[in-house]
Amino acid sequence: MAHYGAMAHEIEIDSTGGHKRYRGKVRRPDIDESSLKVTKPEKSAAGVPAVLVAAQRGLKLMGADRTARTWLRINQRNGFDCPSCAWPEPADGRKTFEFCENGAKAVADDATTRTVTPEFFAQHSIDELNSKSSYWLNLQGRLTHPMVVRPGGTHYEPISWDDAIALVADELNGLASPDEALFYTSGRASNESAFVFQLLARSFGTNNLPDCSNMCHESSGHALTESIGIGKGTVTILDVQEADLIIIAGQNPGTNHPRMLSFLEEAKHNGAKIVAINPLLEAGLRRFHDPQSVSGVLGNGTKLADEYLQIKLGGDMVLFRALAKMLLQAEEDNPGSVVDRTFIDTKSAGFEEWAQAARDLDLGIVEEATGLKLADIEKVAALMASSQRTVLCWAMGLTQHRAGVATIQEGTNLMLMRGMIGKPGAGLCPVRGHSNVQGDRTMGIWEQMPEGFLAALDTEFGITCPRPHGVDTVGAMHAMKEGKAKVFISLGGNFASATSDTDYTEEGLRQCSLTVQISTKLNRSHLAHGRTALILPCLSRTDRDIQNGRKQKVSVEDSMSMVHLSRGNLKPVSEDLLSEIVIMGRLALATLGTDHPVPWRAFMKNYDTIRDSIARVVGGCEDYNQRVRQPDGFMLPNPPRDGQDFTDTDNGKANFVTNELEWVKVPPGRLVLQSLRSHDQFNSTIYGLDDRYRGIDNARKVVMVNPQDITELGLTDGAVVNIISEYTGKDGVLQERRAEGYRVVSYDTPKGNAAGYYPETNVLYPVHDVARKSNTPVSKAVVVRLEPVG
Repeated sequence: MAHYGAMAHEIEIDSTGGHKRYRGKVRRPDIDESSLKVTKPEKSAAGVPAVLVAAQRGLKLMGADRTARTWLRINQRNGFDCPSCAWPEPADGRKTFEFCENGAKAVADDATTRTVTPEFFAQHSIDELNSKSSYWLNLQGRLTHPMVVRPGGTHYEPISWDDAIALVADELNGLASPDEALFYTSGRASNESAFVFQLLARSFGTNNLPDCSNMCHESSGHALTESIGIGKGTVTILDVQEADLIIIAGQNPGTNHPRMLSFLEEAKHNGAKIVAINPLLEAGLRRFHDPQSVSGVLGNGTKLADEYLQIKLGGDMVLFRALAKMLLQAEEDNPGSVVDRTFIDTKSAGFEEWAQAARDLDLGIVEEATGLKLADIEKVAALMASSQRTVLCWAMGLTQHRAGVATIQEGTNLMLMRGMIGKPGAGLCPVRGHSNVQGDRTMGIWEQMPEGFLAALDTEFGITCPRPHGVDTVGAMHAMKEGKAKVFISLGGNFASATSDTDYTEEGLRQCSLTVQISTKLNRSHLAHGRTALILPCLSRTDRDIQNGRKQKVSVEDSMSMVHLSRGNLKPVSEDLLSEIVIMGRLALATLGTDHPVPWRAFMKNYDTIRDSIARVVGGCEDYNQRVRQPDGFMLPNPPRDGQDFTDTDNGKANFVTNELEWVKVPPGRLVLQSLRSHDQFNSTIYGLDDRYRGIDNARKVVMVNPQDITELGLTDGAVVNIISEYTGKDGVLQERRAEGYRVVSYDTPKGNAAGYYPETNVLYPVHDVARKSNTPVSKAVVVRLEPVG
């Protein structure tokens, strides 16, 4: 079944001809888009330019001393975990500089000596700050003092910590129901912070714990839990290095997980083949120049992708089904050579139904749905048929679609068919973006934690956790907009920019009676605030954290379930900064009372006490304090990975899940738009205005369009357009979103597809347009038209 368009959504509208148009807000960013410079995209990633950019950014923001002190400790055993992506560290043989260009940027951004003081807020009104770009806001530096804006206020003003904590407690205790509060979490929180934060929310009486996972890999979690019984990947770093075939779908490691490139290079040197599946030709998937090797600096580097399938947006499910059909045919031609019958017969369920659906696939639709030639797909099928150790990697290019859950299950089916789970060098690898987003979920940041976890909290602390499920991120957006949520507390992150449907989100935040942002840097969420708003500045990952005279450590979990310590070493830029744990502990004591049974004071004084509680509550974390102090920490259990054990599924088997086939069609005169990062940003944090690998400099409001589409739409390269997304409302009338003043850039994308940077394009994605089952906002496939300006 073909499908396009977005799901319905209630909005404020005014009539304009035959359509209904959303009345969006027009910002006046300080970026001059007319200075856009376009050059040819790079054909390789990293190398000397990456080192130079990283060094320049470090010296500019931190100075020579802090740059040297941080660089030597990033991802080291006695250092701190990089605040960027969640790619694991090697088990042994760590390099002196165990980080990438974008990790260096993230650290420089975190450890900058620039500061945002009370004097800054006195000088700049909230209206003025709202006219600035996200890039400008972030560039101002670290927040130094708790700030408040009261009803009707035009500026943030300083407030003491005691008064700020009391203000939050009074507001929370004045709510009609605990469920009128929302506790949002960013994936950069440590395990200890996440555990204390969810404990605060549940002690208060709500499971309203939306988090950034809802917006990225929630589709992976839903898909994998149904298929194999756990919502995590099933590989270790050694599996990636030992694989003979690595498939990378909907992921751009060169920008989003650059340290992955060195492991891909090692796999290539070990004989692996790599298949890239991505709509854009990304430099990091083509060739890698390791800046820490002679061949990487002086030689040609290493070619990574042996096959590059430049797929249409939303065509991945059809591709996986086509590969299954070809593999099944190969099995029929040579019985026993492709399908792992022993695994299927003893470990799985649902194979025959799914296999029949694959056999029934009409190959005539494959080229239309994927934009790929059957001959190129057959090459990949041949690689899969001959592989003995296959790893399938993916990221948001698969998860942020309406059929995201089904697409991941289709890829999982391929791996199950070949028995590629629970064996060395093989498995499933959802690559997480935030450095501890997976750890947050392990620690209980989820609106629907299972009964076993809640019961363990009750036993450990003598409390009674609420049982009704809370709201996720999209649910939180609706709750604020509809007046059902009154207080929004954010542990890190930038909710206003990270979510879809920017105007809807900001209007919801402004309707809250109180918004609280526990933050390190200034961002858009501080400006789309409730009637009363607090900024509570906290220590960052790189800062030294001293409590009760002792230096504290925190821990994180990487994409492959390794848990290890992180130790900040820099002097904080302000004496008024508190750690996240101290902020939450003080909030708990003020809100719940000093006689509350949770030992909040002990938690604040010594983080070992938090880990002792985690050890008794969280499965797999026994002896936490001892095991996490091992040189590389410890690995959490994973039954499918550890022993092909699928007893945590509903039927105790690995499940071949058969879903109705779906892809995205392009209506006449329209394009399908995806959002993506530039190489100079991390999630919603903008480090700079250049996208070096794609050859786009000094601009962000651009739309990358296939040159043939540019001609057919009557446009020219460099033209200024408004991007207008279209979707059908509940009343059956076509509705719209607008993003104005974008420059067209001729780019090598599949015909009918286009790309633009987020968070700028988030305004185009309606809040009701979500992935089925996971409720993840659809950010990789919205139908748009381009309207010429002038």
